[in-house]
Amino acid sequence: MNDRLSKDERDGIDAYWRAANYLSVGQIYLLDNPLLREPLRPAHIKPRLLGHWGTSPGLNFIYVHLNRVIRNHDLNMIFVTGPGHGAPAIVANTYLEGSYTECFPAITRDAEGLRELFRQFSFPGGIPSHTGPETPGSINEGGELGYSLAHAFGAAFDNPDLIVACVIGDGEAETGPLAAAWHANKFLNPATDGVVLPILHLNGYKISNPTILARIHRDELTSLLRGYGYTPYFVEGFEPAAMHLKMADTLDQVVAQTGEIQKRARTHEEAFRPRWPVLVLVTPKGWTGPKEVDGLKMEGTWRSHQVPLAEVRTNPEHLAILERWLRSYRAEELFDASGRLRAELAALAPERERRMGSNPHANGGCLLKDLKLPKVEAYAVEMPEPGETYAESTRVLGTYLRDVMRLNADTRNFRVFGPDETASNRLNALFEVTDRTWDAERLDSDDHLSPDGRVMEILSEHICQGWLEGYLLTGRHGLFSSYEAFIHIVDSMFNQHAKWLKVASREVPWRRPIASLNYLLTSHVWRQDHNGFTHQDPGFIDHVVNKKADVIRVYTCRQMRTPCSLLSTGACGAETWSMSSWPASSPSCSGFRSKMPFTIATPALVFGPGPATMSMASLT
Repeated sequence: MNDRLSKDERDGIDAYWRAANYLSVGQIYLLDNPLLREPLRPAHIKPRLLGHWGTSPGLNFIYVHLNRVIRNHDLNMIFVTGPGHGAPAIVANTYLEGSYTECFPAITRDAEGLRELFRQFSFPGGIPSHTGPETPGSINEGGELGYSLAHAFGAAFDNPDLIVACVIGDGEAETGPLAAAWHANKFLNPATDGVVLPILHLNGYKISNPTILARIHRDELTSLLRGYGYTPYFVEGFEPAAMHLKMADTLDQVVAQTGEIQKRARTHEEAFRPRWPVLVLVTPKGWTGPKEVDGLKMEGTWRSHQVPLAEVRTNPEHLAILERWLRSYRAEELFDASGRLRAELAALAPERERRMGSNPHANGGCLLKDLKLPKVEAYAVEMPEPGETYAESTRVLGTYLRDVMRLNADTRNFRVFGPDETASNRLNALFEVTDRTWDAERLDSDDHLSPDGRVMEILSEHICQGWLEGYLLTGRHGLFSSYEAFIHIVDSMFNQHAKWLKVASREVPWRRPIASLNYLLTSHVWRQDHNGFTHQDPGFIDHVVNKKADVIRVYTCRQMRTPCSLLSTGACGAETWSMSSWPASSPSCSGFRSKMPFTIATPALVFGPGPATMSMASLT
């Protein structure tokens, strides 16, 4: 047990946690009377109650303890929220640390600001109940589950000083993409990449069912996580004082372990795959909420998943329970007369860009640098007579990508992603300057595998897309190549990223533009007679063009040099955030950004929004 956490430190952490819990409940319920300075009345309650309480206290607990290690060790850390509707907690914490008010000055740090903070949550014209682009510090859209861990690893690649704390809900852990994403540790190079700290939060329930990982034996769960290649640490309990000590002690061990792994990798020239830590937090669903409502157990059950008290405006007993619940956090001890968090508690948060809500890596456009690009004229294919020259557009594109990779080797801000198809798609020239990223066992017979490779191949389109999204959202550039028939696997991910980009560009002025998400679609329907009907499905482009032109562009590349031209003039440079492919009218530029958030290209190249049979498509 941690004897370095004094009683005063523990009490301060507990008070900060109570403040975050109070703000989380207030966002779900309160329309007025934010600090309960008068008895609670039905008029103070929102007419329609929306939100998710069950996951919020656990997220608040994690956030305040991460604040402690950030301050104590001067860590560079961002927070990825996997639990789908955990926004009350993340909004509460970014408000307490001051990041929220800096992004939204109208939400002031006083009683009136609290009132506005509460009113806007899940309210017409307000903010959603899940973390999204409106949430400071967020790079993971909470509206659809399964992608948090892939996003976290994408953020950590080529960010050697960054720690990505990724909270995985035990419901989310049941999704296919999340289950596959555990294997991303075989692609993380401790010498050149950052740290991903998965925090598996077991609160036991989904909407109305138990979760699988919470109902298997601890030995089985430990074996599962060790089998994935991690060292698990368990923090389990329900009594706050003891849990604060356990969590502080465990995080100190975890930070020390990751530091030793990186030190070994960076001071000794030896290749090894470490067992990165994973923290398993086991707490009651709806922790600190009502124990019982209407004679039914509430805390620690599925009933606390969303709104524990649903009839507060019409049921006096529910209103009384809500008031007791809110007053149990003792807001008068947490906020001063003006409604501002007391100074001694505010001092527990990190400062400036060390705050997780203000870390520039979570607003990647702040860090975005243009790529150095070769002149496209050098990749022209000589055709002295019609029909006499045989060449392949993607093979030519491969030489262009090879040179993009070479020119940007020092800045390490460009990667190519795909499901084991780089060579199949004729982009082999990349392997003249780099390898496939691989940190697992290697055999003499393997081809171009290296911990320091920059071609990311895993046989999961979900993970490729998730890695690339995390990479782009933290300020880098990339290309995703895939067979046309199987890119449909990420249809929904495409939609979610498109929504993120649309909101970020139109409604969140403090979000800086990021690079486009670029797809190269290959192996088209008319070239699939040998594989048959299963490999024939050109519908992804239909899916993409449902989006507006300020978000996507699609190019079908008729000429050999077109893919290179698109990459050099559109997908690689731009100022606006929208999804689309590389527009033909784009000015020449020196980075892998697009005027559109997505680009798709076909030989096909799709850049998302954007251009690649190449078909190209791109998403800006």
